[in-house]
Amino acid sequence: MFEFILAITARSYYFSRRFMPTNIVTDAIDTRRGLKWGVPAMLFPIPYGFAAAYFAGLVEAGGSNWLNVFVLLYVWDALKFFVVGPVSLIHLVAVQVREAGARRRLTQALLSET
Repeated sequence: MFEFILAITARSYYFSRRFMPTNIVTDAIDTRRGLKWGVPAMLFPIPYGFAAAYFAGLVEAGGSNWLNVFVLLYVWDALKFFVVGPVSLIHLVAVQVREAGARRRLTQALLSET
């Protein structure tokens, strides 16, 4: 039974990583080339917030309660993009410091050879 639960969990994780739009974008931002897009991606929570407010309004106006699933989905996606900005900025600074150190070591090695 445990193996079955583990297999279902792994398959759902990889499915969501591969086919869900917000996961695709956050995975693209986590690459070296995409780190610079983390801060502008913090603007994505604005439409997600409007969508969550719209669906919450529909539920409050007497709509079906299953619309709360969309409210949770949009709030979760907004939080993901809100967090990805500062995290990618920290990663970008760390990568740039690492690259500057590598450049400095290479320059010192080349100058010491001559």
